[in-house]
Amino acid sequence: MDACNLMSALSEPTRLGAIRILWDGKEHCVCELMQVLGATQSRMSRHMAVLKAAGLLVDRRDAQWVRYRRAPDLPPAVTALVDAALALPAAPERIAA
Repeated sequence: MDACNLMSALSEPTRLGAIRILWDGKEHCVCELMQVLGATQSRMSRHMAVLKAAGLLVDRRDAQWVRYRRAPDLPPAVTALVDAALALPAAPERIAA
């Protein structure tokens, strides 16, 4: 697991929001993530691909949807890093000038 890829994967607000949902260890449909995070299917799929490539998630196809869950057997250092990222307060929304 590459530290730079891991940090990069966690640095985007939508991906961090997805991790916040998926970190409960349960399986979640991409349709649920789309609804909660307000993302389109194509955008959500791209974000999930980044998180999966970083080794944080595993997926399973279920008809037309894909279900994601936290990767099993993550190294303790990775779990601690994600837990720390999730413990930080969310960044305030950026206001366009």
